[in-house]
Amino acid sequence: MDDLFEFGKQALAAQPFSALVGAELLSFAPGQAELKLAITERLKQQHGFVHGGVMAYLADNVLTFAGGSVLGPAVVMSEFKINYVRPGLGDALIARSEVIHSGRTQAVCRCEIFVLKEGQESLCAAAQGTINKMNPEA
Repeated sequence: MDDLFEFGKQALAAQPFSALVGAELLSFAPGQAELKLAITERLKQQHGFVHGGVMAYLADNVLTFAGGSVLGPAVVMSEFKINYVRPGLGDALIARSEVIHSGRTQAVCRCEIFVLKEGQESLCAAAQGTINKMNPEA
């Protein structure tokens, strides 16, 4: 399992956008993944909370990590839906994902994104997506 976590850290580090926003892999194991992102001024929109696109990035990435943990590393997101339930106001965002069903070529995953403020977590978004194995012949 430590090998999977190390692989996940390397995969995240290889993503230029993840490095740009400062994403950190907290956990990565079969069927689950967890990412953290410190809230900085550059990630906020005009009302002072985290831009929805940043939360969508977190959902996309953590869902794909969870799906890839059961399908293998050559995966892509085919679709996802996100519900924003609270503004991202606080110190950091934590995104947790789990596989709810997987087959031979796809996995359906869900995630919750929490805002961390003064040590307390509050749900700010929920998402669900489908991750597919890449077709090397396509």
